[in-house]
Amino acid sequence: MSRLPLNTLPTFRVVARLGNLRAAAQELHLTHSAVSQQIKLLEEQVGFELFERRGRRIVLNAAGASLQRAVEPALDRLDEGLRAAAAASQGEAQRIRLTLLPSFAQRWLLPRMPRWRERYPDIHLELHTSQQVVDLVREGFHVGLRQGRGPWRGLQAEQLVDSPLVVLGSPAAARRLKGCCVEELAEEALLGRPELWERWFALGGWRGAVSPVATFNDAGLLLQAVEQDIGIGLAREVLAADALREGRLLRLSPTALPGDSAYALYWCVFPPELANWPPLQAFRAWLGEELELSRQSLADTARVADYPMTASVHFAHDNPTF
Repeated sequence: MSRLPLNTLPTFRVVARLGNLRAAAQELHLTHSAVSQQIKLLEEQVGFELFERRGRRIVLNAAGASLQRAVEPALDRLDEGLRAAAAASQGEAQRIRLTLLPSFAQRWLLPRMPRWRERYPDIHLELHTSQQVVDLVREGFHVGLRQGRGPWRGLQAEQLVDSPLVVLGSPAAARRLKGCCVEELAEEALLGRPELWERWFALGGWRGAVSPVATFNDAGLLLQAVEQDIGIGLAREVLAADALREGRLLRLSPTALPGDSAYALYWCVFPPELANWPPLQAFRAWLGEELELSRQSLADTARVADYPMTASVHFAHDNPTF
């Protein structure tokens, strides 16, 4: 068999994924003819067809599917190596491209950015927020802050936070609910996912259907609504750390829903090739230090808390720390 024309493999990968030469040409910024010629060259070199032509569609045959399974991880590794090389070059050495959830960016990271700038004035953070999991290598990111359990293929992962769900209200809500019990809280305007609320109420010995007045796909919006006294929220404690310290939010009950779901876990993920890159090492160390400060702040807040609500049953993990 003739030597494989490596320059055609990125085109092969895109055509295999899209199943359309014209769409592949647009993504690759090539002409339709150029893409067609590269696929033809690849098939001539390997000595057999890789695609079936079905009208405007072009579909992998069995041989093409076998080649794709071999090509994908090889090209992924080349992409990772190129990314690592770019990060280590002079032009990338002082810029970290970071992708993370909007809620974590808004409620935790952004308030701490001045301390990052003061400590590392020459290392710039470029933030990209998304509810979707982003392919770090393909999209050109150095690091991601993710929520879930993983694993994430091809990435090194370090756990950051395992944060419980706590019941939060505005100062006005805390005054209004002074002395109330779990059953009475069920009559309030609740914000958040009903299944989580039902689990929380069960810890206090009350079971029943819960109908929150609003649910959110972003925890930052939920916490903003709680601060505006629109309702009572059930949210990750770490995201409320600053608001609890400043008194903008109050924990209404000592009962917490432990961080036993995928959504309780926050991770720092990055290509393993960048593990020893000095800017990323600095960022990871700084994250750990700042999260420890948040943990201490939450512990201090819990020690002096005057919870307005009583509880029928005290949960064994009262006042947990992440």
